[in-house]
Amino acid sequence: MIDIKILEKGGLDAYKKNLSDRGGDTAIVDQLVRLNEERRKHITAVETKKAELNKVSQEIAAAKKNKEDATSKIEAMRALGQEIKALEERSQAAQAQVDSILHGLPNKLHESVPAGKSAADNKVVRAYGEPKKFGFKAREHWELGEKNGLIDFERAGKIAGARFAILKGGLARLERALINFMLDLHTTEHGYRETIPPFIVNSNSLFGTGQLPKFKEDLFHLEGTDYFLIPTAEVPVTNYYMNETLNEEDLPIAYTAYTPCFRSEAGSYGKDTKGLIRQHQFNKVELVRFTHPDESYAQHEALTSHAEEVLKRLELPYRTAALCSGDIGFGSAKTYDIEVWLPGQNAFREISSCSNYEDFQARRGNIRFKPAGGGKPQFVHTLNGSGLAVGRTLIAIMENYQQEDGKIAVPKALHGYMSERLI
Repeated sequence: MIDIKILEKGGLDAYKKNLSDRGGDTAIVDQLVRLNEERRKHITAVETKKAELNKVSQEIAAAKKNKEDATSKIEAMRALGQEIKALEERSQAAQAQVDSILHGLPNKLHESVPAGKSAADNKVVRAYGEPKKFGFKAREHWELGEKNGLIDFERAGKIAGARFAILKGGLARLERALINFMLDLHTTEHGYRETIPPFIVNSNSLFGTGQLPKFKEDLFHLEGTDYFLIPTAEVPVTNYYMNETLNEEDLPIAYTAYTPCFRSEAGSYGKDTKGLIRQHQFNKVELVRFTHPDESYAQHEALTSHAEEVLKRLELPYRTAALCSGDIGFGSAKTYDIEVWLPGQNAFREISSCSNYEDFQARRGNIRFKPAGGGKPQFVHTLNGSGLAVGRTLIAIMENYQQEDGKIAVPKALHGYMSERLI
């Protein structure tokens, strides 16, 4: 969440440029400042009237003590009470409008974010491996899955509906192997502590990480409750420290978690209708870090490298791109997208987004740290990224390790996790 005090103390023009770079309408910022000024005026008026009320109350008490007629003063006190109530209602209404705008404003961008309007303007910063070439026509993953009886979309549709799938046999074991491989790598080599968080969260948690109120239509809400299915483990893991103050010496704190994720895919009608790319339910291993503000960008580079390492171990070609101002997410100050090569699609597709939110989520979730040398508590910086999206990693293995007969070889890195070498 943006700090309105910073906007009003010299940061207004910079933020308006930031919003314009994101493709937003800067008029909303001017409206915010105007409403906040009105809110302050109402608060001042309330305080003035309360002082008057206190004075009249003392005069009434004195009049009664002296057995004088206090009727006019009592009427004046009632009138002041009504004025105060009306002013407080206006103040509350203005506060609600201010909060509504603040909750919908995106994060400020880091200075290194490239300018641009769409994904076409994202900047590739590094690449690994060469896109694979085959001596036969590469199949897409869904063709391979159906050919070998490893994916059943039809029966999943009967059970649940569109955008669901059932994995079977060796492919189901390969998915499970990937989850264990990723968790083992991140916990034994990258320093993350494994967690199993709730897969259902409340609205406060979704507000804290920025999904609510802006992206409510993307969530699965459990009717009649304040519960939602998680769209990503980022939500429960980041909110682990909601309304807490950490110690500076404990930073950075790093957690990883495997969870299923649930997304309505609102607005994606007609996109990736075949296969596993865009499902309502999918598995993901998430990386989350809580850091000191001075270290968060170094930590961002480290987190991104941890996600990339999964693809290196699996020997999958990929590239990493810094998202431009017009393509970056709502809450992020800077994001790297890692895109894996899919021969069947003859294209790179996103497999992980690694983001530094700076203090945007920490303000919403009230997550602070106490400086070791004393002083006022500060907001931590939060970072997260997929390490990796398991289903999309499965797709990448299927397409990059496919054989001419349609079978799929198991990457060497997974040989310790499953007995099959070919599925």
